[in-house]
Amino acid sequence: MPTLVEKLTGAEVRPQVVAACVALVDREVDAKGGLSGMAIKAGYKVIKAIKPGFVQQVVDSLLPDFAAAMEPMYTREGGAGPDAFAKYLQSHNDEVADALLSVTDARAERAKNATIRKTYERLRGGARENVSAAVPNLVATLRPFL
Repeated sequence: MPTLVEKLTGAEVRPQVVAACVALVDREVDAKGGLSGMAIKAGYKVIKAIKPGFVQQVVDSLLPDFAAAMEPMYTREGGAGPDAFAKYLQSHNDEVADALLSVTDARAERAKNATIRKTYERLRGGARENVSAAVPNLVATLRPFL
């Protein structure tokens, strides 16, 4: 059985997975409301203004690490098929969020651009809640590639 990393990063599907994930990020940011939503939207706008194409580059570069972070969950549940894995992810939102955020935290620590690093640090406090809430949409985004 192919690993999750192989399924999501294979040469034939990787560009599609990246595009789908970038679209997911755009939708998730756009859907945020309230004061925290304004902060998220402002931070996202800053990042996109500093370096156009940055989000796509980051998603592409982090995709193998994101997949590897979810690999233990896939190994436990993926053997029962894509539906079982998708169901597991949806019922373990916080575990998924923690796995994904461990990847972005490590990347942010190494960021050379101080503005990007500071923006991430400002938004990190509410990140777990936001990522956890986005897990059902992440599952829907990844489902065609499983």
